[in-house]
Amino acid sequence: MWQHCALLLSLSLLPVVSGGADSKGVTTSLTTKWASTPLLLEASEFLAEESQEKFWDFVEANQNIKGEHDESQYSAQHSPTQHAQVRPLSQGLLCYCTLLPTSNITTILLDDYPLPLYIASNEPPPSGCSAFFNVHGEKSCDTEKLTALMETAAERPKPYLFKSDHRFPGSNPDIPVVILYAEIGSSEFTMFHQLMLSKANKGLATYVLRHYLSPSSRRVYLSGYGVELAIKNQEYKAKDDTQVQGAEVNATLMGENDPVDEVQGFLFGKLKTLYPELKEQLKELRKHLVESTNEMAPLKVWQMQDLSFQTAARILAAPSSDALNVMRDLSQNFPTKARSITQTVVSSEIRKEMEENQKLFKGTLGLQPGDSALFINGLHIDLDTQDIFSVFEVLRSEARVMEGLRSLLIETPFIHDILKLNVQPSDSDYAVDIRNPAINWINNLETDSRYSSWPYSVQELLRPTFPGVVRQIRKNFHNLVVILDPTHESSAELLSVAEMFYSNNIPLRIGLVFVVSDVDEIDGMEDAGVALLRTFNYITEELDAPAAFDTIISVSRGGKLSVGDVVKVLEKKFPYVEVSSILGPDSTYDDNRKEGRGYYLQTGVGPLPVVMYNGMPYQREQLDPEELETVTMHKILETTSFYQRAVYMGELATDQDVVDFIMTQPNVVPRINPRILSTARTYLDLSNTNNHFIDEYARFLFLDSREKSTTVANSMNYMTKKGMAPKDHHDDGYIRPVTFWVVGDFDQPSGRQLLYDAIRHMKTSNNVRLGLINNPSDSPSEENSRVARAIWAAMQTQTANNAKNYITKLAKEETAKELATGADVTQFTVGGMDVALFKSAFEGPKFDFLLSHAVYCRDVLKLGKGQRAVISNGRIIGPLEDGGVFNQDDFLLLESIILKTSGERIKSKVQQFGVEEDRASDLVMKIDSLLSSQPKGEARIEHAFADDRYSAVKIRPTEGDVYFDIVAVIDPVTRDAQKLAPLLLVLKKLVNVNLRVFMNCQSKLSDLPLKSFYRYVLEPEVVFQTDGSFSPGPLAKFLDMPQTPLFTLNLNTPESWMVESIRTRYDLDNIYLEEVDSIVAAEYELEHLLLEGHCFDVSTGQPPRGLQFTLGTPSDPVIVDTIVMANLGYFQLKANPGAWILKLRKGRSDEIYKIYSHDGTDSPAEADDLIVVLNNFKSRIIKVKVQKRPEKFSEELLSDGTQENDSGFWESLTRGFTGGVKMEESKQEKDDVINIFSVASGHLYERFLRIMMLSVLKNTKTPVKFWFLKNYLSPAFKEFIPYMAEQYGFQYELVQYKWPRWLHQQTEKQRIIWGYKILFLDVLFPLSVDKFLFVDADQIVRTDLKELRDFDLEGAPYGYTPFCESRREMDGFRFWKSGYWASHLAGRKYHISALYVVDLKKFRKIAAGDRLRGQYQGLSQDPNSLSNLDQDLPNNMIHQVPIKSLPQEWLWCETWCDDNSKKKAKTIDLCNNPQTKEPKLQAAVRIVAEWSDYDQEIKRLQNRVQERGRTGVTFYFM
Repeated sequence: MWQHCALLLSLSLLPVVSGGADSKGVTTSLTTKWASTPLLLEASEFLAEESQEKFWDFVEANQNIKGEHDESQYSAQHSPTQHAQVRPLSQGLLCYCTLLPTSNITTILLDDYPLPLYIASNEPPPSGCSAFFNVHGEKSCDTEKLTALMETAAERPKPYLFKSDHRFPGSNPDIPVVILYAEIGSSEFTMFHQLMLSKANKGLATYVLRHYLSPSSRRVYLSGYGVELAIKNQEYKAKDDTQVQGAEVNATLMGENDPVDEVQGFLFGKLKTLYPELKEQLKELRKHLVESTNEMAPLKVWQMQDLSFQTAARILAAPSSDALNVMRDLSQNFPTKARSITQTVVSSEIRKEMEENQKLFKGTLGLQPGDSALFINGLHIDLDTQDIFSVFEVLRSEARVMEGLRSLLIETPFIHDILKLNVQPSDSDYAVDIRNPAINWINNLETDSRYSSWPYSVQELLRPTFPGVVRQIRKNFHNLVVILDPTHESSAELLSVAEMFYSNNIPLRIGLVFVVSDVDEIDGMEDAGVALLRTFNYITEELDAPAAFDTIISVSRGGKLSVGDVVKVLEKKFPYVEVSSILGPDSTYDDNRKEGRGYYLQTGVGPLPVVMYNGMPYQREQLDPEELETVTMHKILETTSFYQRAVYMGELATDQDVVDFIMTQPNVVPRINPRILSTARTYLDLSNTNNHFIDEYARFLFLDSREKSTTVANSMNYMTKKGMAPKDHHDDGYIRPVTFWVVGDFDQPSGRQLLYDAIRHMKTSNNVRLGLINNPSDSPSEENSRVARAIWAAMQTQTANNAKNYITKLAKEETAKELATGADVTQFTVGGMDVALFKSAFEGPKFDFLLSHAVYCRDVLKLGKGQRAVISNGRIIGPLEDGGVFNQDDFLLLESIILKTSGERIKSKVQQFGVEEDRASDLVMKIDSLLSSQPKGEARIEHAFADDRYSAVKIRPTEGDVYFDIVAVIDPVTRDAQKLAPLLLVLKKLVNVNLRVFMNCQSKLSDLPLKSFYRYVLEPEVVFQTDGSFSPGPLAKFLDMPQTPLFTLNLNTPESWMVESIRTRYDLDNIYLEEVDSIVAAEYELEHLLLEGHCFDVSTGQPPRGLQFTLGTPSDPVIVDTIVMANLGYFQLKANPGAWILKLRKGRSDEIYKIYSHDGTDSPAEADDLIVVLNNFKSRIIKVKVQKRPEKFSEELLSDGTQENDSGFWESLTRGFTGGVKMEESKQEKDDVINIFSVASGHLYERFLRIMMLSVLKNTKTPVKFWFLKNYLSPAFKEFIPYMAEQYGFQYELVQYKWPRWLHQQTEKQRIIWGYKILFLDVLFPLSVDKFLFVDADQIVRTDLKELRDFDLEGAPYGYTPFCESRREMDGFRFWKSGYWASHLAGRKYHISALYVVDLKKFRKIAAGDRLRGQYQGLSQDPNSLSNLDQDLPNNMIHQVPIKSLPQEWLWCETWCDDNSKKKAKTIDLCNNPQTKEPKLQAAVRIVAEWSDYDQEIKRLQNRVQERGRTGVTFYFM
């Protein structure tokens, strides 16, 4: 009762408020251009990324789900996740994946069409078919025709299959490919699927399933983006005064109960339910509370100083369960919360603890106060570059590993310890040991007298010096080894480079390895290589190594080496010595002859000649003499920083042997084998636990891959150096961190050789255990499996040592020969064997183990019959080529790599578990396979933060369950906090988290830290309505907004999204809520996904400027195209989900260049046309290398003769202009059309833009083509422009370009638009546009612009009008007259950017765009530079990119020009006046007589168009 009284009292105290609209606000939604996909399909794709087996199991379980349940039940009650075989940690992620608008947009890759869910119009399905199959290009939905189509399939080419296609397991590559297009879960699918399964299981067809859905009208509402409502500076009024007309487009999105339920502690949703009779009064109370809360009176400077700490204190005071909600509310609505936050008291404990933590943040993470960071399980998530989709990928990847570790029965506390182990394979250059007597060292920096004046201490490395200076220190820091055949023609050049280093006193120790014939019978009188080696050894002995080095260089200079050359030099230098005694058969100068060749073969460094720096072999292309010199000097400078760090950290001291220090680094290996060292690796999934064994073949056959691998591991008996350690023996010292499984047919010589080499290595190492998998060449029989069965029987029945000795005997070839001639396997038994027991096992009737092994090799290892492989800790190295060598040295290399990268670290962790030896070794193998199989990422960071008692929000995980360890460091009054708070809330809801949010506040703020409202659109789960259908989708809602400020709306989307506004009647650039009825609803559409790339010319290493790429489909090869920038070789193409073909553009691009190689595409390496599949929302970046065709080597793309015919992309953007350009008119267009470029944002500037266009058209006789930047145009302008083009007979195109991610980003909309005016001129327009004029939207043209187009720029790339200087009263505002600008311009004029003309040919030829972007990148890092970006940048670059000054009459502006000059004005610009701050509209009417007439003329056209539109679409014209 008392609550009722309190409520009535509150209502009675309300001031009298005039009845008005309820809460005012702004809503924003973002949908895709393409239709949505069913949840079932989304879930299947999620599982496909886990494994194809999970995908097919899921398909099987859901094959007729739609027939069993109606649509609403199917979606809401029978969520597809019920049938997903997903482990607990991934369950939340699966639910989330179905919400993140197709975290995978599915692989709906129809034969020829880039949009998903639609069959291309020229590739329709057979009539009347809702599901069909395609057999090598022939389509049908008649199941009876399938067999006939398969029989004739070989006559037709096979279809192209994508990496993401779903192929049914176990398909034979030689049989016909049948692609089924169907919707899983439908009744048609069930029938086709069962038919295809029967064909695939019989080995008659390769079954591929592609999703096919009939078109749907439901669009996907997207999540994963931010919306900013920024408060605009109202110094200059830029709001249109035209009244908004028409009904609100999306008002239905805001229901009665949508507004925030709680205001100042009152729960209005509940109150309305309890007291329906007080509904109107409650509405008034709510409005009053909102308005009093949203007061935005400015704060004093002293009030702002502590705002960051005060906000943190407010968050930390909340219960931990609510703290993230409080942080989201305060940071996202900061402008209205700031005043109340200033009342908060900050405790000394919070300050003290935060200051201690900040010292740690700075020292360990490099974070300053105010910086933010996010870590998931120690992995750093870069908030600037990673969007929600990449965060989601990290979660999935981590979930896989944690679930794998959990399924190995590892306890939760140990899981995070294991995750922190950095076991990723190094992608550094591997090196071989150079401490080998086979190397003939020419010099030694530490002992040779020529270096005696150099300092000796390693501390010299820390002495400051100029960049690029090579430090001369008497230590062998840098070692160059040349391995050569002296008779090879290239050897002389390499020796000359080595001699140049030596003679110039470069601090480089030089060593030579001669690889010559090691046949004793061949001597130096018949072999030039042997002669040179013996000569070198003789002179070294008689004189010294440098003298010998000089001699062999003088011998080698005469081209191809001969014995005569060597004899001549010897006779000249040593006239009294008998040459035959040095070179002949009795010579004693053969030192290192055999050793040199042995060292070369043992290291496996590849074809001769080989040059190594500190043991690391150079690439083949680096052996060119000039390149070798450059690369070596670069390596010396690069390695110096490595040594500096080692000295600084105390790892390297003066008394240490430097070469020993280098050779103990983890990248040093005993042998270089590219197959083993490659970072492209395949691993078995061993993260399972079961009790199956391979001697039950019938059961083994039906296990999935993971279970098969576990079963093979369960059944494996191992050989070790000390025999097989008994199962009951527990000794931590016997954990063997390296497990080899040798795979081969041991009844064949190649299989036995591999086994023999493995055994020989195993006998040398205590770290290794060896298991065997037999891969028979034929179906197993008694005759062809004798060795395999004997090995198996010995391992099953004999003691460890006896079995090992017996198997070693069997692996020898002489044993095999005797067996082949009829010998019995028992003849080779060793002493101590239980022969009777062995014989009974050998002669047993069951071949189950062999059959299981054969199936395992085929289905899991993907080996052909009899093929060999080695599996090391789960990593598959194979199939090994027939005749390919994999010897004892390779096993040693494999072992040393495992021990260095993972084995020892995992072993030390497993020792802590206290499990018996065999299980411990198994765990090391399985954990290594699991961790190493993860994509390589950055190293994990350990969090050793001081304390989290007072200054951190802590949310603990559910006890006993696996959890994600999430650490955030955050300043709560930054943009990062606005984004991070909702993300952390979603993660907390989705998965089990151990979350710590450390506050990292800034003190002494002098300005309001956040001047915008923000919403991050992210929902944690799919939401259904009461009827079971989907809810409309996520929205950004700004409710109860203050009504006095002027707002501008900005979208903050992932880098690869191109978004446009498609529906709203309000000016989103100038939102003034006082003039709005209730809700401003803005609808955006994801128009394109961006395909980005980098392109380089392999010959020069430079980007090929002006090269063009096209993107299309087989039937429409050029849908979009682009030009490569010189900056990083960057290019971008607008695409949509689907499969695309990327080509060099027809014309000069593909005449001069061809594609050399590519990375990140979906095509085989040798393909000319690149296929790129866009099937998710993550950024897609490809790398393409091109090469000039031999006959075009001297030609340049951007020569003066460029006549590339460019239509395509730009033409495809044309919207409804009269008389579209035909190909034959292109020359006329190029010669006689004036191209005018302009930008506008907001209804007022679009109104000015239309008037500017009209003024151009009224005064210009030549045909005009307008180019508009599409990025910021309103829906109203885009709808109206076709009618205006029709009325006035001009052409237009809408162009757009996404600001590249690597170029410093601007955050303020006005500055972004300024950037577009100047930074991308070389890539916005096709090459066919030679010249264009830029005319500001707020300009009025009074002359024919042909005169300006034809103006002679005298070789400059562009012409600008200088600022007027005739209005003297404005002198105080002419900033360019003093300070920086006066000295920089050095007498030149400062130019205005409202009107300019660009000669694009010249602009591109001198790389002006690349220079401007380079300068911008440097200057824009300083927030105080480039205050007028579009104007300051070209003026700043005036010395590098010259500006031609246009005559003053080309631009008159009242602010800077006097009244007398107005009559000569050819254009009038409505510049802002810093003195009067006069609004633009007012100035336009006053200054330009004709402006109002133009305005009325446009309005009359708008009215006519609107009348016409009333019968159909409603237009909102301003």
